[in-house]
Amino acid sequence: MSGVTFRSLMPLLAAGVLATSVMARPQSQEPSAASDAFRLTRVAEGVYHAVGTGVMPVGSNAVVIINEDDVVLVDSHSTPAAAEALQRQVRRLTTKPVRVVINTHFHWDHAHGNQVYGSGVEIIGHDFTRRMLASGASMRGRSYDMFIGGLPAQVEQLRTRIAQTPEGPDRATLQQQLVSQERYLDATRAVVPTPPTTVVRDRLVLTRGSREIHLRFLGRGHTGGDLVVYLPRERLVATGDLLTAGPAYLGDGYFADWLTTLDALRGLDFETVLPGHGDALTGKARIDHFQAYLRDFLAQVRRLHAEGLSAEEAARRIDLRSHAEHYPTIREAGILSHGVYRAYDELDGRTPDAPGPLPW
Repeated sequence: MSGVTFRSLMPLLAAGVLATSVMARPQSQEPSAASDAFRLTRVAEGVYHAVGTGVMPVGSNAVVIINEDDVVLVDSHSTPAAAEALQRQVRRLTTKPVRVVINTHFHWDHAHGNQVYGSGVEIIGHDFTRRMLASGASMRGRSYDMFIGGLPAQVEQLRTRIAQTPEGPDRATLQQQLVSQERYLDATRAVVPTPPTTVVRDRLVLTRGSREIHLRFLGRGHTGGDLVVYLPRERLVATGDLLTAGPAYLGDGYFADWLTTLDALRGLDFETVLPGHGDALTGKARIDHFQAYLRDFLAQVRRLHAEGLSAEEAARRIDLRSHAEHYPTIREAGILSHGVYRAYDELDGRTPDAPGPLPW
């Protein structure tokens, strides 16, 4: 994400609390305990946006849809522990069982809680998502290597710092950080990638009493299989990472398709957006802002690629500060190189479904 350093971005992504922008109208918030992993905000009758509080790393937001006889969840987070934490909070809202989990896409921070749901729970995702999870692609690649692959080294670094720090408040703070990181590392090691049991290639409608839940594949964008979850009566849409409050992660994107897919998203009749990262948004202005951001990014990448610059150098030179009005996290020139590598792949005719490890 432009203007955000690696060290500052990592804990934000892990906690699922990326920067926000145009907020949705305030809705009621469920009372929560200090230990709750999620802030549950009611955005419509029976519909809650679950945003990480930072108490534990959860990776992404979720959407909780409480129907007449059951509960439908959108996304399952970064670990089984995070998925179980949300289940505990849902049980405080209702005694109705979770019967459906929808994966908006295959990324580790949205689908690595799938395994906690038993045989009585239907997991729905796009065919691309199923193939990626089944092949283990969510356990490797640029995003996973950056945010999860480095955890063992971070734990060791904390242990070394603790050993070198005298007794006192600083050492106590480091020890608390170590406990948190060790728990997160253990949680990631418990992951068994679990693919969807039901596949969507275009669209699917779930009918729950008077509620319709539309699952739509509008085209490739953030990944090759992004689903949006659209509730027409409530005029709201859960977008996963196809559209987020801040600039979305670009490392597995299909950029030309993404722009067109956002046009298709604009064609839906909604007022509220529940993104996979950040707080809820109102209206469709964020689509315009992100399309402008993508077009600028692509224009700069194409120019720097044509000049023969490496992806690393291009990432340092890209300047997206003109978008800071809508994306306040952009404070300086430069961007995380994941998206630049992906754009270079596209320009050079290489767009792997399962990208390899970071080249730096």
